[in-house]
Amino acid sequence: MSARTAALRTASASVVAAAIAGTVLMPLTASADESNPGALKTTMSAPVPSGPLTRGGATETFELTVANTTDKVSSYHPWMLLDPTGASPLQQSDVVYKVEGLTAPATDYAIGQQDGEWQGLFYPAGKNSSAGFEIPAKGKLTWKVTIGLGKSYPTTNGDFKLRASSFMAEVGEGGEGSLTFKTDPSVKTGKLESSFKNAGDCKGVPANQCREMDLTYKLTGDGEFAEALAVNLNLGFGSDVQHPNLQVEVLVDGKWIGYGTTDPYNFMLPTIPKGLNAASGEHAQHLRFSFGPDTDFKKSTEVTLQATIGLAEGNGYAFAGADTKFQLAPKTTTPTSPAPTSPAPTSPAPTTPAPTGSATTAPVTTAPAATTTPATGNTPKPTGSLAHTGSDSNTALYSGLAAVLIGLGGAAAWFARRRRTVRG
Repeated sequence: MSARTAALRTASASVVAAAIAGTVLMPLTASADESNPGALKTTMSAPVPSGPLTRGGATETFELTVANTTDKVSSYHPWMLLDPTGASPLQQSDVVYKVEGLTAPATDYAIGQQDGEWQGLFYPAGKNSSAGFEIPAKGKLTWKVTIGLGKSYPTTNGDFKLRASSFMAEVGEGGEGSLTFKTDPSVKTGKLESSFKNAGDCKGVPANQCREMDLTYKLTGDGEFAEALAVNLNLGFGSDVQHPNLQVEVLVDGKWIGYGTTDPYNFMLPTIPKGLNAASGEHAQHLRFSFGPDTDFKKSTEVTLQATIGLAEGNGYAFAGADTKFQLAPKTTTPTSPAPTSPAPTSPAPTTPAPTGSATTAPVTTAPAATTTPATGNTPKPTGSLAHTGSDSNTALYSGLAAVLIGLGGAAAWFARRRRTVRG
């Protein structure tokens, strides 16, 4: 039993949210007796025709039978869980899905993507997607299910398992039927790996007042990403202030470009264009961090970065990322020095008044503002828009801001309740 299914069973009476073509899946108002947890067992017949699925090719069908093992009527809220293999999350159109009632009432069906996963649902025709079926005591119902691969099924992904469960936990432990579907061509699956590297102080700036580092990413396994990837930075601080005013800059074409935001805890970085594959090797976005002149921080504090990566459009749930922490201090200025004083004269003042000079003020030294500036120090200067540390590739990795934000909450919510760990 997967961790996801176990967690669901633990909270079977709570709200289950699933985005389904613009609707939100909610539980029925049925009592615990009506839901009859653990009463059902699902079985799935062998697919017809047999053989691997191809992208945009023929579909396969199987019969799903749901049996009530108890002497009490039980509701059934279908939940077909697809356990994918491969680097990319699935869009709704990546898998062909259809459900028809055989001995069951007329049935409608839909695709959900709670937690970014592909999930097939079905429900009584003409009702809301949260509606369930009724399985008589010691009775059973049967449906015909059609499965296939859409033309857009990711080339980074291979075989997958489909499990027949229920989102109100009516299926008992060990009672889930499942089928594994092979894909053609076969794929050596990998993942998108990301990390923070090469952290250090900015050249010519006092320690901890400016920090540079690389956010690296590379794809392992076969295939490539057919969609652009959105990169988001989620921030937290060791001390609470009203205006952190953190400045985030990215090295693009040899210049530092500032990325502003109305949310001081979330920053969008340049998107990773589609076409990223293993052959292009490891790439890096060179980042620089400092506090701006309006920061409320008066002394050094710990900064926590969480970088998350997801598809830029459609299913934007974060599936890869990295974390790091470092100390950062607000910028300091050199105080104005008073003019030197001269000793009192020992001889009488001349009859002609001596001209009076104005006091000399020492120049004030301030750190540079976070604007577009030439790169300095030992940071490698990329050619074009690509900072590339792997094998040969002409793929550009900077193409402007993502059109769609990854669905992350604010920093306060993130630190109070960390999101589900990104899929490795």
